[in-house]
Amino acid sequence: MGKVYLVGAGPGDPELITIKALRCIQEADVILYDRLVNKELLEHAKEGADLIYCGKLPDYHTMKQETINHFLVRYAKKGKVVTRLKGGDPFVFGRGGEEAEELVKNNLPFEIVPGVTSGIAAAAYAGIPVTHRDASGSVAFVTGHRKEGQEEEDRWKSLAKGIDTLAIYMGVSQLPYIQKKLIQYGKKADTPVAVIHWGTISDQKTVTGTLETIHEEVNKHQIKNPSMIIIGQVVHYRKQLKWFGEDLAAAAVSEAL
Repeated sequence: MGKVYLVGAGPGDPELITIKALRCIQEADVILYDRLVNKELLEHAKEGADLIYCGKLPDYHTMKQETINHFLVRYAKKGKVVTRLKGGDPFVFGRGGEEAEELVKNNLPFEIVPGVTSGIAAAAYAGIPVTHRDASGSVAFVTGHRKEGQEEEDRWKSLAKGIDTLAIYMGVSQLPYIQKKLIQYGKKADTPVAVIHWGTISDQKTVTGTLETIHEEVNKHQIKNPSMIIIGQVVHYRKQLKWFGEDLAAAAVSEAL
């Protein structure tokens, strides 16, 4: 019987991977990796390891989740050491819970190896602390892919009024909807917002604005996915704490908060 490791590869910078995650890459017979995994990490795979790309784009799945689950089970039952390598953390919008459930269903041994999630790391590389004693005592990780209905409306009410900092994943295409709902349920229109594209790597670009203006800024500077959206007063700290070597001209950073 083999074993499966559900591994977080971190947010992009290969140096942010954990020692345990690196060991899982080195020991794997099979590595199933996602689109946002830095390919430099695959150079640590042992000779002869099978590298299987499972990348997904918005509205286009190279490999369906059911197929990924099937491969995990199939290779583990063959006695292989399988590393499922995911960007960020496997249990933060990575569908790692679903994959773990499938392994449990098939009585296969597995381990979860947490990774640095982009909601924290991208913000940090943009000079934004997601919590701060003077500005934020709470942070919520939120998916930008939302479903309509009363339950959804209740969630937006809670997010708008009950959380200091919002870290929104996969939300660039939903920005107008996000703006509308947060303002509708009480978030001030002048709340500062940052959108961080390709956080933690050399291509990182950050644009800032307010809840009212950020969609316009994103369109102006042609910011696409993958990007993290950070909403809250903590964004103000970027002015003094930005440290990462972004190309500020290319990033066309707006500091008009």
